[in-house]
Amino acid sequence: MRKLLNVLYITTEDAYATLDGENVAVKVDDELIGRFPLHILEGIYIFSYAGASPSLIGKCAEYHIDLVFCTPTGAFLAKPSGRTKGNVLLRREQYRIADDEVRKCRIARNMIFGKIMNEANTLDRMIRDHADRIDADDFNHTIDKLKALANQAVQVENCDTLRGLEGEAANLYFGLFDDLILRNKDDFFYHGRSRRPPMDNVNALLSYTYMLTTSMCVSALETVGLDPYVGFLHTDRAGRKSMALDLVEELRPVLADRFVLSLINNGMLGRNDFLKQEDNAILITDEGRKTLHKAWQNRKQESIVHPFLKEKIEWGLVPYVQAMLLARMIRGDLDGYPSFVWR
Repeated sequence: MRKLLNVLYITTEDAYATLDGENVAVKVDDELIGRFPLHILEGIYIFSYAGASPSLIGKCAEYHIDLVFCTPTGAFLAKPSGRTKGNVLLRREQYRIADDEVRKCRIARNMIFGKIMNEANTLDRMIRDHADRIDADDFNHTIDKLKALANQAVQVENCDTLRGLEGEAANLYFGLFDDLILRNKDDFFYHGRSRRPPMDNVNALLSYTYMLTTSMCVSALETVGLDPYVGFLHTDRAGRKSMALDLVEELRPVLADRFVLSLINNGMLGRNDFLKQEDNAILITDEGRKTLHKAWQNRKQESIVHPFLKEKIEWGLVPYVQAMLLARMIRGDLDGYPSFVWR
């Protein structure tokens, strides 16, 4: 349970939120674990199947406090609505920005700056932890190039140029990705990205973990009232959650890629956790997915200090905090979107 920027996040799986006068009271097995005045809250996000009392739901609707229900794993469930309130204005502004090349690029370029810097920091961490097992000079040379591209990214005024810089950075980063894999190279190697379908074990893990991260971003955008289908960098396409794909970009290297590398380098998965189909596509077995999901849940519960808020939060809340910051920037409460850069 944590309060960030006037939003209360209830992450204890069996917690129940109820109304206590003008406060929200959070209980587990009838034991009070927290109480917060409603007048200081803009939103309450509940990651629990236990849910909330009808009286609290009604009071949140009356006070225009966002009350959002998600599963313990972070999937969006529902968002009760009372009288018409400000989310329509937020989405209308989102749509206006999406139709304005300069404005949408100024937000998207911060996201891509974050992605490229996180790619550089992932390589830099490898130098710090395993300099004796890699070509440190090659890594440092690539890191310098990535940082130069990140600095270029924050200067561009159109998304086509930004996509070009992002692609160039991705080629540099993934050019060294195989060197980040430290064990069992017969079964785990990276010789290039293959998506639909993945053609090796590493690509199968990357695709699956990117899917999990994107799902978190979809849920996060829903909770703050943004449209996950209308993005700034990714263009509109029927059925594509373009804004979620925008939001996930900066999280790929530090949340998804590092997670995949930890699964491999810590020996948590092996060849028996993968199946090769007749078309050579690689699937993760049921047992492999169980191992992955357990490790994923553990990773999401690990705590970090958010680089912008300077507050301690769990990894699993990072997409929700970034979505909240994006919404505040769109509403005009922040001068720019603060990308998530993690070392």
